[in-house]
Amino acid sequence: MPGDSLDLTRLRIALTAFFALDGFVFAGWVVRIPAIKQQTDASTSALGMALLGVSAGAVVTMTLTGRLCRRYGSHPVTVVCAVLLSLSVSLPPLTHSAPALGAVLLLFGAAYGGINVAFNSAAVDLVAALRRPIMPTFHAAFSLGGMIGAGLGGLVAGALSPTRHLLGLTLIGLLVTAVAGRTLLRQEPPAPAYRISSAHTEPDRAAPRRRGGRGLVFVFGLVALCTAYGEGAMADWGALHLQQDLAASSGVAAAGYSCFALAMTVGRATGTKLLERLGRARTVIAGGTVAAAGMLLGSLAPSVWAALTGFAVTGLGLANLFPVAVERAGALTGPSGVAVASTLGYGGMLLGPPAIGFMADWFSLPTALTSVAALAAVAAAIGVSTRRTMGTTGT
Repeated sequence: MPGDSLDLTRLRIALTAFFALDGFVFAGWVVRIPAIKQQTDASTSALGMALLGVSAGAVVTMTLTGRLCRRYGSHPVTVVCAVLLSLSVSLPPLTHSAPALGAVLLLFGAAYGGINVAFNSAAVDLVAALRRPIMPTFHAAFSLGGMIGAGLGGLVAGALSPTRHLLGLTLIGLLVTAVAGRTLLRQEPPAPAYRISSAHTEPDRAAPRRRGGRGLVFVFGLVALCTAYGEGAMADWGALHLQQDLAASSGVAAAGYSCFALAMTVGRATGTKLLERLGRARTVIAGGTVAAAGMLLGSLAPSVWAALTGFAVTGLGLANLFPVAVERAGALTGPSGVAVASTLGYGGMLLGPPAIGFMADWFSLPTALTSVAALAAVAAAIGVSTRRTMGTTGT
Protein backbone atom coordinates (compact mmCIF):
# COMPACT_ATOMS: atom_id res chain seq x y z
CA MET A 1 0.00 0.00 0.00
CA PRO A 2 2.75 2.54 0.80
CA GLY A 3 4.24 1.89 -2.62
CA ASP A 4 0.86 2.39 -4.27
CA SER A 5 0.38 5.65 -2.37
CA LEU A 6 3.80 6.89 -3.47
CA ASP A 7 3.05 5.97 -7.10
CA LEU A 8 -0.23 7.90 -6.97
CA THR A 9 1.54 10.91 -5.48
CA ARG A 10 4.12 10.86 -8.27
CA LEU A 11 1.34 10.52 -10.80
CA ARG A 12 -0.47 13.50 -9.29
CA ILE A 13 2.67 15.64 -9.50
CA ALA A 14 3.26 14.65 -13.13
CA LEU A 15 -0.33 15.41 -14.15
CA THR A 16 -0.18 18.73 -12.33
CA ALA A 17 2.90 19.60 -14.37
CA PHE A 18 1.04 18.87 -17.63
CA PHE A 19 -1.94 21.00 -16.59
CA ALA A 20 0.38 23.88 -15.73
CA LEU A 21 2.31 23.44 -18.98
CA ASP A 22 -0.90 23.59 -21.00
CA GLY A 23 -1.94 26.89 -19.44
CA PHE A 24 1.58 28.28 -19.74
CA VAL A 25 1.98 27.48 -23.44
CA PHE A 26 -1.50 28.66 -24.41
CA ALA A 27 -1.16 31.97 -22.56
CA GLY A 28 2.29 32.50 -24.05
CA TRP A 29 0.79 32.20 -27.52
CA VAL A 30 -2.16 34.48 -26.73
CA VAL A 31 -0.03 37.43 -25.61
CA ARG A 32 1.83 37.38 -28.95
CA ILE A 33 -1.31 37.50 -31.11
CA PRO A 34 -0.98 41.28 -31.74
CA ALA A 35 2.59 40.82 -33.00
CA ILE A 36 1.57 37.89 -35.19
CA LYS A 37 -1.28 39.98 -36.62
CA GLN A 38 1.20 42.70 -37.58
CA GLN A 39 3.62 40.17 -39.03
CA THR A 40 0.99 38.54 -41.24
CA ASP A 41 -0.54 41.91 -42.17
CA ALA A 42 -3.96 40.38 -41.52
CA SER A 43 -7.11 42.43 -41.17
CA THR A 44 -9.15 42.03 -38.00
CA SER A 45 -11.69 39.84 -39.77
CA ALA A 46 -8.97 37.72 -41.41
CA LEU A 47 -7.26 37.28 -38.06
CA GLY A 48 -10.58 36.25 -36.52
CA MET A 49 -11.03 33.59 -39.19
CA ALA A 50 -7.47 32.35 -38.62
CA LEU A 51 -8.02 32.16 -34.87
CA LEU A 52 -11.04 29.95 -35.48
CA GLY A 53 -8.46 27.34 -36.49
CA VAL A 54 -7.69 26.85 -32.80
CA SER A 55 -11.30 26.11 -31.90
CA ALA A 56 -11.91 24.02 -35.02
CA GLY A 57 -8.83 21.88 -34.40
CA ALA A 58 -9.68 21.45 -30.72
CA VAL A 59 -13.32 20.50 -31.19
CA VAL A 60 -12.59 18.04 -34.01
CA THR A 61 -9.80 16.35 -32.05
CA MET A 62 -11.52 16.04 -28.68
CA THR A 63 -13.92 13.26 -29.64
CA LEU A 64 -11.15 11.35 -31.42
CA THR A 65 -8.89 11.70 -28.39
CA GLY A 66 -11.51 10.10 -26.17
CA ARG A 67 -11.42 7.03 -28.40
CA LEU A 68 -7.61 7.00 -28.45
CA CYS A 69 -7.53 7.14 -24.65
CA ARG A 70 -9.84 4.14 -24.46
CA ARG A 71 -7.65 2.18 -26.87
CA TYR A 72 -4.12 3.18 -25.86
CA GLY A 73 -4.59 4.71 -22.41
CA SER A 74 -4.70 8.34 -21.34
CA HIS A 75 -1.05 8.44 -20.21
CA PRO A 76 0.70 7.88 -23.56
CA VAL A 77 -1.89 10.03 -25.35
CA THR A 78 -1.16 12.87 -22.91
CA VAL A 79 2.57 12.65 -23.61
CA VAL A 80 2.15 12.56 -27.40
CA CYS A 81 -0.24 15.53 -27.34
CA ALA A 82 2.15 17.48 -25.09
CA VAL A 83 4.94 16.98 -27.63
CA LEU A 84 2.67 18.14 -30.47
CA LEU A 85 1.51 21.15 -28.46
CA SER A 86 5.07 22.16 -27.65
CA LEU A 87 6.20 21.83 -31.26
CA SER A 88 3.17 23.50 -32.85
CA VAL A 89 3.31 26.64 -30.68
CA SER A 90 6.54 27.60 -32.48
CA LEU A 91 4.85 27.62 -35.92
CA PRO A 92 2.69 30.81 -35.94
CA PRO A 93 5.68 33.22 -36.16
CA LEU A 94 6.86 31.35 -39.27
CA THR A 95 3.72 32.28 -41.22
CA HIS A 96 3.28 35.40 -43.35
CA SER A 97 -0.40 35.25 -44.32
CA ALA A 98 -3.72 34.72 -42.59
CA PRO A 99 -4.49 31.43 -44.40
CA ALA A 100 -1.09 29.99 -43.44
CA LEU A 101 -1.63 31.14 -39.86
CA GLY A 102 -5.04 29.47 -39.80
CA ALA A 103 -3.49 26.22 -41.04
CA VAL A 104 -0.85 26.05 -38.30
CA LEU A 105 -3.40 27.10 -35.68
CA LEU A 106 -5.52 24.16 -36.77
CA LEU A 107 -2.64 21.89 -35.76
CA PHE A 108 -2.04 23.84 -32.55
CA GLY A 109 -5.75 23.63 -31.70
CA ALA A 110 -5.77 19.89 -32.38
CA ALA A 111 -2.90 19.36 -29.94
CA TYR A 112 -4.52 21.69 -27.39
CA GLY A 113 -7.86 19.90 -27.57
CA GLY A 114 -6.21 16.49 -27.48
CA ILE A 115 -4.11 17.10 -24.39
CA ASN A 116 -7.08 18.57 -22.53
CA VAL A 117 -9.13 15.42 -23.03
CA ALA A 118 -6.19 13.13 -22.31
CA PHE A 119 -4.94 14.65 -19.07
CA ASN A 120 -8.46 15.28 -17.79
CA SER A 121 -9.21 11.59 -18.39
CA ALA A 122 -6.07 10.61 -16.50
CA ALA A 123 -6.98 13.02 -13.69
CA VAL A 124 -10.51 11.58 -13.41
CA ASP A 125 -9.07 8.09 -12.90
CA LEU A 126 -6.62 9.40 -10.29
CA VAL A 127 -9.41 11.21 -8.42
CA ALA A 128 -11.35 7.94 -8.26
CA ALA A 129 -8.28 6.01 -7.06
CA LEU A 130 -7.45 8.54 -4.32
CA ARG A 131 -11.12 8.88 -3.32
CA ARG A 132 -10.64 12.61 -2.78
CA PRO A 133 -12.13 15.45 -4.88
CA ILE A 134 -8.77 16.85 -6.01
CA MET A 135 -9.85 17.73 -9.56
CA PRO A 136 -9.87 21.49 -8.85
CA THR A 137 -6.19 21.42 -7.91
CA PHE A 138 -5.27 20.30 -11.43
CA HIS A 139 -7.28 23.12 -12.94
CA ALA A 140 -5.69 25.51 -10.45
CA ALA A 141 -2.33 24.47 -11.93
CA PHE A 142 -3.70 25.25 -15.41
CA SER A 143 -4.83 28.70 -14.25
CA LEU A 144 -1.53 29.39 -12.49
CA GLY A 145 0.41 28.27 -15.56
CA GLY A 146 -1.67 30.63 -17.66
CA MET A 147 -0.99 33.55 -15.33
CA ILE A 148 2.75 32.85 -15.38
CA GLY A 149 2.76 32.40 -19.15
CA ALA A 150 0.89 35.66 -19.72
CA GLY A 151 3.02 37.58 -17.23
CA LEU A 152 6.29 36.25 -18.61
CA GLY A 153 5.10 36.87 -22.16
CA GLY A 154 4.33 40.49 -21.31
CA LEU A 155 7.79 40.94 -19.78
CA VAL A 156 9.71 39.51 -22.74
CA ALA A 157 7.50 40.97 -25.49
CA GLY A 158 9.67 44.04 -25.85
CA ALA A 159 12.95 42.13 -25.81
CA LEU A 160 12.24 38.97 -27.78
CA SER A 161 10.66 38.50 -31.19
CA PRO A 162 7.63 36.20 -31.37
CA THR A 163 9.83 33.61 -33.09
CA ARG A 164 12.32 33.45 -30.23
CA HIS A 165 9.69 33.70 -27.52
CA LEU A 166 7.53 30.88 -28.86
CA LEU A 167 10.58 28.75 -29.65
CA GLY A 168 11.49 29.17 -25.99
CA LEU A 169 8.04 27.86 -25.09
CA THR A 170 8.71 24.86 -27.32
CA LEU A 171 11.94 24.07 -25.50
CA ILE A 172 10.31 24.47 -22.07
CA GLY A 173 7.40 22.31 -23.16
CA LEU A 174 9.62 19.52 -24.44
CA LEU A 175 11.70 19.62 -21.25
CA VAL A 176 8.67 19.38 -18.97
CA THR A 177 7.23 16.61 -21.16
CA ALA A 178 10.48 14.66 -20.99
CA VAL A 179 10.56 14.83 -17.18
CA ALA A 180 6.87 14.47 -16.31
CA GLY A 181 6.12 12.16 -19.24
CA ARG A 182 8.56 9.58 -17.92
CA THR A 183 6.36 9.15 -14.84
CA LEU A 184 3.21 8.76 -16.91
CA LEU A 185 4.76 6.23 -19.28
CA ARG A 186 6.34 4.15 -16.53
CA GLN A 187 3.31 3.91 -14.24
CA GLU A 188 0.22 1.89 -14.85
CA PRO A 189 -2.83 4.17 -14.69
CA PRO A 190 -5.34 3.55 -11.89
CA ALA A 191 -8.50 1.61 -12.69
CA PRO A 192 -10.83 3.72 -14.85
CA ALA A 193 -13.13 5.92 -12.80
CA TYR A 194 -16.32 4.69 -14.41
CA ARG A 195 -15.48 1.10 -13.43
CA ILE A 196 -14.63 2.08 -9.86
CA SER A 197 -17.88 4.05 -9.72
CA SER A 198 -19.90 1.04 -10.86
CA ALA A 199 -18.19 -1.30 -8.41
CA HIS A 200 -18.86 0.95 -5.40
CA THR A 201 -22.37 2.12 -6.29
CA GLU A 202 -25.43 0.62 -4.62
CA PRO A 203 -27.42 -1.65 -6.98
CA ASP A 204 -30.45 0.67 -6.96
CA ARG A 205 -28.34 3.55 -8.22
CA ALA A 206 -26.17 1.62 -10.66
CA ALA A 207 -28.93 0.94 -13.17
CA PRO A 208 -29.97 4.58 -13.61
CA ARG A 209 -26.33 5.52 -14.11
CA ARG A 210 -25.95 3.01 -16.91
CA ARG A 211 -29.22 3.95 -18.57
CA GLY A 212 -28.91 7.70 -18.25
CA GLY A 213 -25.14 8.03 -18.38
CA ARG A 214 -24.93 9.56 -21.83
CA GLY A 215 -27.68 12.08 -21.15
CA LEU A 216 -26.10 13.09 -17.85
CA VAL A 217 -22.73 13.51 -19.53
CA PHE A 218 -24.34 16.01 -21.89
CA VAL A 219 -25.93 17.82 -18.94
CA PHE A 220 -22.57 18.05 -17.16
CA GLY A 221 -21.10 19.26 -20.43
CA LEU A 222 -23.60 22.12 -20.33
CA VAL A 223 -22.25 23.09 -16.90
CA ALA A 224 -18.76 23.14 -18.43
CA LEU A 225 -20.05 25.26 -21.32
CA CYS A 226 -21.67 27.79 -18.98
CA THR A 227 -18.42 28.10 -17.04
CA ALA A 228 -16.08 28.30 -20.02
CA TYR A 229 -18.35 30.85 -21.72
CA GLY A 230 -17.66 33.16 -18.78
CA GLU A 231 -13.91 32.55 -18.93
CA GLY A 232 -13.78 33.38 -22.63
CA ALA A 233 -15.94 36.47 -22.14
CA MET A 234 -13.73 37.81 -19.37
CA ALA A 235 -10.56 37.20 -21.37
CA ASP A 236 -11.81 38.92 -24.53
CA TRP A 237 -14.25 41.58 -23.32
CA GLY A 238 -13.55 42.41 -19.67
CA ALA A 239 -10.78 44.94 -20.32
CA LEU A 240 -12.73 46.62 -23.12
CA HIS A 241 -15.76 47.01 -20.86
CA LEU A 242 -13.68 48.71 -18.17
CA GLN A 243 -11.98 51.02 -20.63
CA GLN A 244 -14.88 51.80 -22.95
CA ASP A 245 -17.83 51.90 -20.57
CA LEU A 246 -16.21 52.95 -17.28
CA ALA A 247 -13.34 55.15 -18.59
CA ALA A 248 -10.64 53.09 -16.87
CA SER A 249 -7.01 53.59 -17.86
CA SER A 250 -5.41 50.90 -20.00
CA GLY A 251 -3.43 49.63 -17.00
CA VAL A 252 -6.49 49.33 -14.77
CA ALA A 253 -8.46 47.76 -17.61
CA ALA A 254 -5.78 45.12 -18.05
CA ALA A 255 -6.02 44.37 -14.33
CA GLY A 256 -9.65 43.32 -14.81
CA TYR A 257 -8.82 39.91 -16.21
CA SER A 258 -5.97 39.54 -13.70
CA CYS A 259 -8.47 39.97 -10.84
CA PHE A 260 -10.73 37.37 -12.40
CA ALA A 261 -7.92 34.90 -13.14
CA LEU A 262 -6.32 35.29 -9.71
CA ALA A 263 -9.65 34.75 -7.95
CA MET A 264 -10.31 31.68 -10.09
CA THR A 265 -6.87 30.27 -9.28
CA VAL A 266 -7.43 30.82 -5.54
CA GLY A 267 -10.89 29.27 -5.80
CA ARG A 268 -9.51 26.18 -7.52
CA ALA A 269 -6.58 25.87 -5.12
CA THR A 270 -9.06 25.69 -2.24
CA GLY A 271 -11.61 23.68 -4.24
CA THR A 272 -10.75 20.30 -2.71
CA LYS A 273 -11.54 21.48 0.80
CA LEU A 274 -14.71 23.17 -0.45
CA LEU A 275 -15.86 19.98 -2.16
CA GLU A 276 -15.07 17.89 0.90
CA ARG A 277 -17.13 20.25 3.04
CA LEU A 278 -20.08 21.03 0.74
CA GLY A 279 -20.08 18.16 -1.77
CA ARG A 280 -20.31 18.49 -5.54
CA ALA A 281 -23.95 19.53 -5.88
CA ARG A 282 -23.87 22.31 -3.31
CA THR A 283 -20.53 23.52 -4.68
CA VAL A 284 -22.02 23.85 -8.17
CA ILE A 285 -25.20 25.50 -6.88
CA ALA A 286 -23.30 27.96 -4.68
CA GLY A 287 -20.66 28.62 -7.32
CA GLY A 288 -23.18 29.33 -10.07
CA THR A 289 -25.18 31.62 -7.80
CA VAL A 290 -22.11 33.55 -6.63
CA ALA A 291 -20.82 33.89 -10.21
CA ALA A 292 -24.19 35.18 -11.42
CA ALA A 293 -24.29 37.83 -8.70
CA GLY A 294 -20.65 38.76 -9.31
CA MET A 295 -21.11 39.18 -13.05
CA LEU A 296 -24.23 41.30 -12.63
CA LEU A 297 -22.13 43.58 -10.44
CA GLY A 298 -19.16 43.45 -12.84
CA SER A 299 -21.21 44.27 -15.94
CA LEU A 300 -23.69 46.80 -14.54
CA ALA A 301 -21.72 48.58 -11.79
CA PRO A 302 -21.23 52.32 -12.37
CA SER A 303 -17.67 52.42 -11.01
CA VAL A 304 -14.41 50.73 -11.97
CA TRP A 305 -13.64 49.35 -8.52
CA ALA A 306 -17.10 47.86 -8.11
CA ALA A 307 -16.70 46.21 -11.52
CA LEU A 308 -13.28 44.82 -10.54
CA THR A 309 -14.83 43.42 -7.36
CA GLY A 310 -17.56 41.83 -9.46
CA PHE A 311 -14.98 40.25 -11.77
CA ALA A 312 -13.14 38.75 -8.78
CA VAL A 313 -16.38 37.39 -7.28
CA THR A 314 -17.24 35.89 -10.67
CA GLY A 315 -13.88 34.13 -10.79
CA LEU A 316 -14.42 32.64 -7.33
CA GLY A 317 -17.88 31.45 -8.30
CA LEU A 318 -16.90 29.85 -11.60
CA ALA A 319 -13.65 28.33 -10.29
CA ASN A 320 -14.81 24.81 -9.50
CA LEU A 321 -17.73 24.30 -11.87
CA PHE A 322 -15.66 23.10 -14.84
CA PRO A 323 -13.53 20.64 -12.81
CA VAL A 324 -16.63 19.12 -11.19
CA ALA A 325 -18.44 18.82 -14.53
CA VAL A 326 -15.51 17.08 -16.24
CA GLU A 327 -14.89 14.77 -13.28
CA ARG A 328 -18.54 13.70 -13.14
CA ALA A 329 -18.70 13.11 -16.90
CA GLY A 330 -15.54 11.02 -16.78
CA ALA A 331 -16.74 9.04 -13.77
CA LEU A 332 -19.90 8.11 -15.68
CA THR A 333 -18.53 7.01 -19.07
CA GLY A 334 -14.73 7.36 -19.00
CA PRO A 335 -12.69 9.23 -21.65
CA SER A 336 -15.68 9.54 -23.96
CA GLY A 337 -17.51 11.43 -21.23
CA VAL A 338 -14.52 13.70 -20.69
CA ALA A 339 -14.40 14.30 -24.45
CA VAL A 340 -18.07 15.32 -24.61
CA ALA A 341 -17.87 17.60 -21.58
CA SER A 342 -14.58 19.12 -22.76
CA THR A 343 -15.89 19.68 -26.27
CA LEU A 344 -18.93 21.54 -24.94
CA GLY A 345 -16.82 23.40 -22.42
CA TYR A 346 -14.05 24.58 -24.69
CA GLY A 347 -16.62 25.24 -27.40
CA GLY A 348 -18.24 27.68 -25.00
CA MET A 349 -14.90 29.33 -24.24
CA LEU A 350 -13.95 29.78 -27.88
CA LEU A 351 -17.34 30.54 -29.42
CA GLY A 352 -18.86 32.55 -26.56
CA PRO A 353 -16.84 35.75 -27.09
CA PRO A 354 -18.07 36.21 -30.70
CA ALA A 355 -21.63 35.79 -29.42
CA ILE A 356 -21.03 38.57 -26.90
CA GLY A 357 -19.65 40.70 -29.71
CA PHE A 358 -22.87 40.31 -31.70
CA MET A 359 -25.01 41.06 -28.64
CA ALA A 360 -22.90 44.13 -27.90
CA ASP A 361 -23.65 45.43 -31.41
CA TRP A 362 -27.37 44.80 -30.96
CA PHE A 363 -27.66 46.16 -27.40
CA SER A 364 -24.55 47.25 -25.47
CA LEU A 365 -21.45 45.57 -24.07
CA PRO A 366 -22.64 45.75 -20.41
CA THR A 367 -25.94 44.15 -21.43
CA ALA A 368 -24.12 41.47 -23.45
CA LEU A 369 -21.91 40.62 -20.48
CA THR A 370 -24.97 39.86 -18.36
CA SER A 371 -25.29 36.72 -20.49
CA VAL A 372 -22.38 35.37 -18.41
CA ALA A 373 -24.52 35.83 -15.29
CA ALA A 374 -27.46 34.15 -17.02
CA LEU A 375 -25.41 31.06 -17.93
CA ALA A 376 -23.91 30.89 -14.44
CA ALA A 377 -27.47 30.81 -13.11
CA VAL A 378 -28.23 27.99 -15.58
CA ALA A 379 -25.26 26.03 -14.15
CA ALA A 380 -26.64 26.54 -10.63
CA ALA A 381 -30.05 25.33 -11.80
CA ILE A 382 -28.47 22.22 -13.33
CA GLY A 383 -26.75 21.62 -9.99
CA VAL A 384 -30.16 21.68 -8.27
CA SER A 385 -31.76 19.33 -10.80
CA THR A 386 -28.89 16.81 -10.76
CA ARG A 387 -27.97 16.97 -7.09
CA ARG A 388 -28.78 13.29 -6.47
CA THR A 389 -26.69 12.06 -9.40
CA MET A 390 -23.91 14.58 -8.85
CA GLY A 391 -23.56 13.54 -5.24
CA THR A 392 -24.00 15.55 -2.10
CA THR A 393 -20.80 14.32 -0.49
CA GLY A 394 -17.31 15.28 -1.42
CA THR A 395 -16.04 11.75 -1.96
